[in-house]
Amino acid sequence: MTRRVIVPLLALSLLTTILAVDKNNFKTCEQSSFCRRLRKYEQNKSPYYLDLSTLELDNNGFSASLKNSELEAANLKLTLTAIAGNIFKVTVDEVQGLHPRYKPQFSLNGEPQAAKLEILGRSSESISVKAGDAKAVITAKPLKLEFYHKEHLVSVVNGKGLFGFEHYRTKPADGEKDPQIQDDPGAWEENFKSHHDSKPKGPSAIAADFNFPGARRVYGLPEHGDRLALRTTGSGGLDPYRLYNLDVFEYEMDSTMAIYGGIPVVYAVSPEHTTGIFWHNAAETWVDINNSKDGNVVSSLVNLVSGSKTDPNVDVRFMSESGAMEFFVLTGPTPKDAVKQYASLTGVHGLPQLFALGYHQSRWNYNDQDDVTTVVAKFDQNNMPVDVMWLDIEYTDGKKYFTWDPIKFSQPENMVNNLTSTGRKLVVIIDPHIKREGGYFVHEDALNYDLYVKNKDGGVYEGWCWPGSSSYLDFYNPATMDYYKKLYSLETFKGTSHDVWIWNDMNEPSVFNGPEITMPKDVVHYGGWEHRDIHNEYPLSQVIGTYRGLIDRSPHRRPFILTRGHFSGTQRYAAIWTGDNDAKWSHLAASFPMCLSEALGGISFCGADVGGFFNNPDVELLQRWYQGAIWLPFFRAHAHIDTRRREPFLFPEDVMARIRNALRLRYAHLPLWYTLFWEHETQGEPVIRPLFYHYPQDDNVLDIDDTVLVGHSVLARPVTDPGESSVKVYLPGESKAIWYDLEDFRAYQGGIHTIPVTLDRHVVFYRGGSIVPRKDRPRRSATVMRNDPFTLYVALDSSKSASGTLYVDDYESFEYKNDKKYVYVHFNYENNKLTSSLIDKTDYPTKEWIERVVVLGAPKGIKGARLTSKSLGTVELETSYDSEFRSLTVRKPGVSIREPFTIELY
Repeated sequence: MTRRVIVPLLALSLLTTILAVDKNNFKTCEQSSFCRRLRKYEQNKSPYYLDLSTLELDNNGFSASLKNSELEAANLKLTLTAIAGNIFKVTVDEVQGLHPRYKPQFSLNGEPQAAKLEILGRSSESISVKAGDAKAVITAKPLKLEFYHKEHLVSVVNGKGLFGFEHYRTKPADGEKDPQIQDDPGAWEENFKSHHDSKPKGPSAIAADFNFPGARRVYGLPEHGDRLALRTTGSGGLDPYRLYNLDVFEYEMDSTMAIYGGIPVVYAVSPEHTTGIFWHNAAETWVDINNSKDGNVVSSLVNLVSGSKTDPNVDVRFMSESGAMEFFVLTGPTPKDAVKQYASLTGVHGLPQLFALGYHQSRWNYNDQDDVTTVVAKFDQNNMPVDVMWLDIEYTDGKKYFTWDPIKFSQPENMVNNLTSTGRKLVVIIDPHIKREGGYFVHEDALNYDLYVKNKDGGVYEGWCWPGSSSYLDFYNPATMDYYKKLYSLETFKGTSHDVWIWNDMNEPSVFNGPEITMPKDVVHYGGWEHRDIHNEYPLSQVIGTYRGLIDRSPHRRPFILTRGHFSGTQRYAAIWTGDNDAKWSHLAASFPMCLSEALGGISFCGADVGGFFNNPDVELLQRWYQGAIWLPFFRAHAHIDTRRREPFLFPEDVMARIRNALRLRYAHLPLWYTLFWEHETQGEPVIRPLFYHYPQDDNVLDIDDTVLVGHSVLARPVTDPGESSVKVYLPGESKAIWYDLEDFRAYQGGIHTIPVTLDRHVVFYRGGSIVPRKDRPRRSATVMRNDPFTLYVALDSSKSASGTLYVDDYESFEYKNDKKYVYVHFNYENNKLTSSLIDKTDYPTKEWIERVVVLGAPKGIKGARLTSKSLGTVELETSYDSEFRSLTVRKPGVSIREPFTIELY
């Protein structure tokens, strides 16, 4: 949510410059001192070597002195640790450095579990070690680290000799040269536009290069408005991918520019192997990519003429401004393995409440409490489901968070009660900037208890945001965390209830008059850490405070939080969305690769503002956006304060009907979404997946980013261009695969297909071999669907078999985790027999039951069906075959999902 506010003249000039993307407001690599100088390193001239005479070993790893032959003063130590699950951690830090170097505090989900390390070989020149199926060979001079999965070489560190580590030191006197810096005027202090960075600790950048032999593509590094597969930078004509959380207004597509989140993880994929690197650093980071498959035209012609063939490989180089060097090597060997290895380090989403997977209605801003009530009533009148209403900053009393506008929202309790009486929830926005106004209790408390971020001189830092003059809570201070979580209590945040949840926005942090619209790097956080050290982690620190506050307020309910700024580990606390997008077809199309990239980076609970935040979508775009957005986990419509109202019920009946159908299709699949989030929490797999996740051996899928897999059962190919009468879709799995069109259940084999589309058409397929649980009765919200029966869609594969799962609990509490109150069911179909069995020996007294079974690809000649269960005995069931929809329906089995059963077709 961005920019319309009346502020003092001091900020007006800045605000007028950010009413569109102005690249001059944001740095390029060449304008960033540390990126500029690190990029000047020459290949294959590494001065770094490991002194293996200093080797120290323990059961889980080793450490040794790392030297720089050109800088005697550089005193470093390299440590390698084996981590459970075929992961290696490598850390490089200074020994008794002039200043401590920062490691992120909040990103890891606890201390990684160490694994036993076995020494395979050791000499004065190298050491080789093994842990599980992962192996590392470290060459001392020049430094080189080679990582293997079993005997397969998967990654080489410093193979290009581009490792760099600028140790802390005193500033040279005037006229003296700095032996570590080659005449870079921005090394010890730096200017950008009107802003000055004092750099009191001096230059401290780090860098390392990683080569992935055999890799075809590399993915990751969210968040960027870019395609899924990362492109070659540098020689490819692109700036490096930048990870530096920024409030970028109406961000561009096909861009490596930084936006709201920064997750420093990549996955290099080949048919034989997938390997990941998690660069554990929260400072500004640039990442260069070089893919041999992206060679220029000249080299391609030379290879063609000479007949030579370049072996595929990908090079990735991380460059960060400060902090200790720490990275994790995820040795795979499959995309699933590598992604789960990353999840084992940074955690997973907790299972959300069911309502959070429904439809969210928002805009900046609903006018008043009556407007909120009226909108919900209009949804009900037009038979459209909605679960959540949202309030942007105008609900507050003068942009003071944890307050209500005394006129427009004078009775918040009544508004909340009106919502919850119909099964709906409310979400309100809380940003990290605090209005500097005498008498505002949060500001007064923050001053009295010393809870604000400090400027470089030790005073309270002041910047500009929505309220005008603002200061920013320092969540690195334990006292701030303790204070902040209490703000969410029902006693303090009056007017809220256990059904009011939170939206943390502008938390990159956004500072309208700051450098690059964010906080200066030389301001200081608790513990003496500069903002440059912790910048990308700052929004996570706020979200953790919010999460703790909601847990204390409502200990028996799973919190729902949405955040814009994010970093590795955010998924343990919050959902994210793709920020201030635009009402353009390109932004609709980009929402899918952006969220798929986030899912690979651990954050599955991702969506994009339906219809686009800025400007007004035409009716075709709006309808297509709803039809596509139902296949992303977070499903919210949101719009700028200056846009026309666009709630679905405001449109003609034919438009309403299409949006209603999309909404109902989303709600029908809530059992699938809910089950996938349970399996994400317990197994670590992303909820949405790119095609290469399940089909890495298929080169055809490596560049497909207009298609999303929901789990492994649903394939959606949204329509993302205007006026389309057909779309091409690639169905993976070759000719042996079967995919069922959700429109008419027509079966398709794997390959490229042209699918006719109309405005009513959803291009969605069920994978043959899947059993998809649905609730097909239309309802006004997810809350009132709780006891509705299920329909099982059994999509048969070429061997006439299928399987699937279903998870059920109370949909809101922690009893599933604390008291094992849930039911987790496995369904299997083969030899014309559907069986149900409990995966875990648990029970939950749900009233939900099986209403129908629909078999896609069923053999002809079926005359009936017979149910057998303990409670019902043996019961004959009615069946019917629909030739138009190519499906067999078994009606009213009537059996509880808690109970194992068999349905046999004959």
